[in-house]
Amino acid sequence: MIKINNLNYTYPRSKKHAVVDISFEIKKGEIFGFLGPSGAGKTTTQRLLIGLLRNYTGSIEIFDTERSKQKSQFFERIGVAFDFPNLYLKLTAKENLDLIGSYYKNKRYEAEELLDIVNLLPEANKKVDGFSKGMKMRLNFVRALMHDPEVLFFDEPSSGLDPVNAKIIKDAILRLKSEGKTIFLTTHNMHVATELCDRVGFMINGQLPVIGNPIDLMVAHGEDRIEIGYDMGDTLETKIIPFKGFNEDPYFREMMMADKVKRIHSMEATLEDIFIKLTGNRL
Repeated sequence: MIKINNLNYTYPRSKKHAVVDISFEIKKGEIFGFLGPSGAGKTTTQRLLIGLLRNYTGSIEIFDTERSKQKSQFFERIGVAFDFPNLYLKLTAKENLDLIGSYYKNKRYEAEELLDIVNLLPEANKKVDGFSKGMKMRLNFVRALMHDPEVLFFDEPSSGLDPVNAKIIKDAILRLKSEGKTIFLTTHNMHVATELCDRVGFMINGQLPVIGNPIDLMVAHGEDRIEIGYDMGDTLETKIIPFKGFNEDPYFREMMMADKVKRIHSMEATLEDIFIKLTGNRL
């Protein structure tokens, strides 16, 4: 669905490249996570892909057509939700969705159906200027779905949301994937990326040095050991032993027979551990 080759971009009047010779592909029905800290080039890349920035070098192919040659029909096939809500504050939630939906020719969902997905149906007829940031983020998210697009671009979709509402957004993204949608997700939240993404790419200083499946990366950069927690009455005793042949460890076998083993944790790296390893910096 998306194929990027040797993409470069420099902002006007800037001497520093914001995007430096990156290449990657995204398959149909895939959730691709674009990870990295603020200022790494994630949002710039996303804006190049959707056409808000031009004059790039290299190639951006979406739907088998170079981005610079796409016609207006391109916008009927994509949906975009930025990390800051951009809504009509004097309109109600339903009026916002109805208005946005009227811009498109494609089949679109009913506003009430989308509001129900993000638990905003009770607020359908309330003006948006009275909404909290989290409510605006959820409304902004479903606004990108009005015209049933094939490819979706989400920029920090769960930013600023409490755990309950963040889960609503994550569940909605997984449901879109199950419907065959292709999703480009930019985030600095490594936990969200681990939960949602089929593959991730690390964006560091405009470059993309690492791309892979999150679990594969975590295992490859982790330790070949496991952490075992034993119930010792008032305390939980923790021991770290080699992963290979751990089930033959005499103490582990003794504790298993005594029903004292309470947790077993493989010591794979987190995505943030990998990022620190690559850059020396925390997110």
